[in-house]
Amino acid sequence: MLTTGPRGTKDILPGSSENWQYVEKIIRQVCRKFTYQEIRTPIFEHTELFLRGIGETTDIVEKEMYTFIDRGKRSVTLRPENTAAAVRSYLEHKMYGGPQPTKLFYIGPMFRYDRPQAGRYRQFHQFGIEAIGAPGPAIDAEIISLAVEFFYKLGLSDLKLLINSVGCPQCRPIYRAKLQEFFRDKISYLCSDCQSRFDRNPMRILDCKNETCVTHSQGAPHMVDCLCEECSRHFAGLKELLTAAGIQYALNPRLVRGLDYYTKTAFEIQYSPLGAQSAVCGGGRYDGLVAECGGQPTPGIGFAIGIERVLLALEKQDLLPTTENEIDVFVAPLGDASQAMAFQIVTELRRAGIAADMDYMNRSLKAQMKYANKYPAKYVALIGENELAEKKVMLKNMETGSQELINKAELVHMISEGMEK
Repeated sequence: MLTTGPRGTKDILPGSSENWQYVEKIIRQVCRKFTYQEIRTPIFEHTELFLRGIGETTDIVEKEMYTFIDRGKRSVTLRPENTAAAVRSYLEHKMYGGPQPTKLFYIGPMFRYDRPQAGRYRQFHQFGIEAIGAPGPAIDAEIISLAVEFFYKLGLSDLKLLINSVGCPQCRPIYRAKLQEFFRDKISYLCSDCQSRFDRNPMRILDCKNETCVTHSQGAPHMVDCLCEECSRHFAGLKELLTAAGIQYALNPRLVRGLDYYTKTAFEIQYSPLGAQSAVCGGGRYDGLVAECGGQPTPGIGFAIGIERVLLALEKQDLLPTTENEIDVFVAPLGDASQAMAFQIVTELRRAGIAADMDYMNRSLKAQMKYANKYPAKYVALIGENELAEKKVMLKNMETGSQELINKAELVHMISEGMEK
């Protein structure tokens, strides 16, 4: 069917696009305050970047990536997330040579072959933050603070911040062994995905949403009980900083996130009215990702926020701004002879920064006035035979109903004065 888009995609139509612009405006305002600069990476990357960066045992890599062979026989993938791409760009353009940490933000479409549902699409959009180069918990706290500030600026409430530590390569093997011991006699009850995760990455079992797996993972060991001294100190520092900033949080020892590159801090912000899929922000530290992508060992942390889900939350709380397609002047030419003068007037108005439109459908005067009302337009400039001959326009104030015959040359000045009052 050529009249419908691919499943899992959605057109952003006039009337809705203004809501996106509003959210993007808040993003840029908040990022400017926190001194994060925008990065725009390609929509597709070499597939290997995501295999190495995200992890081959993740659902994203195993089930959800849009991967294809291009005409040069190269395997490329539409980006399913943007952290690996940002790290690739960080290395390629030697951003590590500048002041550190490197603080980046992005807004753009991502692609995952997922089951479409409310606020969740196969082409979806994320706002993300990456801070690369700082090792301590202070940058973790800043990243979380930025996310909280973003939601605060939008006016969202009923949000819950969950945090956890997923350890590091030093302490995670101890936790891995404990998890395998816990799940060993439960393997047959787990879903096929979790059965394969048992050997490859048992932590991912805790992230499974299958009800049976959730039930049989109750009572599993907690990573926070296996942390090494460095990870424990880092996590304690993060909690201290969040408390100092007045940011409320809850510990969730089952929070592991769905990407293999996370180390130490993992966090999630949930909006409970969205139901089972309540997460609107997720992130964490990825101290091994830069090295995995070919760079020197470099710490990093970031988050991603699904814009569709944020808009859904704003709609539920009636927080979307009222937008009107109001214009300043509608120019109504009566007859073909008036078209050139009307177009000249519209051009002059627009060049003066005034929102203006004109009739392009050869409507009657009555139909044009009705159309101007629907916009709505503040003024209508009528051009009939007499006005055309005298180089004048009949300017009608649509709010008061008053009208005045004025010289064409005075129109821009009069409209500008009226807008200033």
